[in-house]
Amino acid sequence: MGVVAQLFETPPGPRFTTEDVRVIEALLFASPEPLDEAAIASRLRHGSDVKAALAETQRQYAERGVNLVKLAGRWMFRTSPDMSWLLARDDQEKRKLSRAAIETLAIIAYHQPVTRADIEDIRGVAVSKGALDVLMEAGWVRLRGRRKAPGRPVTYGTTSAFLIHFGLDLITDLPGLDELKGAGLFDGKLPIGFGVPRPDDSDALRPDEEPLGDSAIEEAWSALPEDGSETT
Repeated sequence: MGVVAQLFETPPGPRFTTEDVRVIEALLFASPEPLDEAAIASRLRHGSDVKAALAETQRQYAERGVNLVKLAGRWMFRTSPDMSWLLARDDQEKRKLSRAAIETLAIIAYHQPVTRADIEDIRGVAVSKGALDVLMEAGWVRLRGRRKAPGRPVTYGTTSAFLIHFGLDLITDLPGLDELKGAGLFDGKLPIGFGVPRPDDSDALRPDEEPLGDSAIEEAWSALPEDGSETT
């Protein structure tokens, strides 16, 4: 009977309480920046299931004006997508990116780590200092290291701020070729072998990279045209 009784026992529920959910709400509301699971778990009761508690909090906020979302590996409250029209005025006041900056950002996101020469090879035109300046000022692009090649050119990659701004948890959440086709961004027949690279924003330097020097920023911009011109 003991074995039979065990088979029909109700499995234990998630190891969290209503108080755990309230703690998560308070932490994220008061925090000036998104929090990772380790930081949240450190404030919950010992033995609490932080993942289950976060999932329950996310469920409770799913139909509200703000949602609990995980972006760039961290948790935060964010305005519900269907309420975005309330912020339309603020969005219009933000600085718009030029076509050159958008293309440069896309290349960096998908092909990182890349050098300025890599970007120019892919775009087929010179990259202006202004396009890279805007992306770095926005906090979406960072200097990673230096390529082990003549001239030791600087390599660029995206940041966690890029993921947060574009609503991504991981860089691999960027759309792949099939998704881009479905969105109508690729029309007609594509060249044989054409593909979209699998993006990787790991902080670890690649075998062909080395750490930046102390004066990397000044040296990086010194080789760029002073007038910021671009042939587009």
